Amino acid sequence: MLNLIKKIIIKIIHSLGFDIVRIPNDYNNPFGGLTRFPIRTVIDIGANRGQFARKALKQFPKAHIYCFEPLLEPFEELQKLAGVERESKITVFNLALGDKEGENKMFLCLGHDDSSSLLKSTKTSEILYPFTKKQTQIPVRLATLDKVMGNLPELLTDILIKVDVEGYEDRVIYGGRKTFQKARACILEICLDKLYEDQATFSKISSLMDTLGFEYAGNLDQVYDKDGKIIYIDAVFVKSDVEKPEKQK
Repeated sequence: MLNLIKKIIIKIIHSLGFDIVRIPNDYNNPFGGLTRFPIRTVIDIGANRGQFARKALKQFPKAHIYCFEPLLEPFEELQKLAGVERESKITVFNLALGDKEGENKMFLCLGHDDSSSLLKSTKTSEILYPFTKKQTQIPVRLATLDKVMGNLPELLTDILIKVDVEGYEDRVIYGGRKTFQKARACILEICLDKLYEDQATFSKISSLMDTLGFEYAGNLDQVYDKDGKIIYIDAVFVKSDVEKPEKQK
């Protein structure tokens, strides 16, 4: 009966010179509109066990991926991922990135290492995420993005940079200005709730990205508290001089 009603409605619409077109809503695409860019280099900062890198391999099959992860256990899994990829599509670095070089202390979240940060977590973080209470400090090697990438062969054009460093995003940008300026687009995790002491704010990151020629282009994802308040977002920034991106071939 429903099918008959649909057919009648469609017939009436067609008789008036109109048509019905289904507009897809793919909210599960982890890169949203960024797949329309011909990305050839992906820089994954805060790669953990390669969760983002695996998705990037599928969405940008022609890209080379550079992964940065300071924690040894996740880094070993990254090495395995790089080892099984043909044509050496993944290069991994056992490094934390910031605005200076040397050694620093990281607050390692025991049992949930992807919440670890170079910044101390707050009481708010412990209330929202009780697993962040169990921490220990460990030494990690710290470098700047510009220094590391400057020692590599010339990067392929159309760069995508992803940064997920638990409130330390502004320091990464400060230490990687030259590399960021070469990028086509960036995905930055930004805390809106105060989860870490001295964390980068949205306004600060947005201002920094503006000086580098990027415009805020929305969120790929955002995480909510029980009361509906947004805790953090995966914000997208696109180079402001990009008008008509090419489709990935």
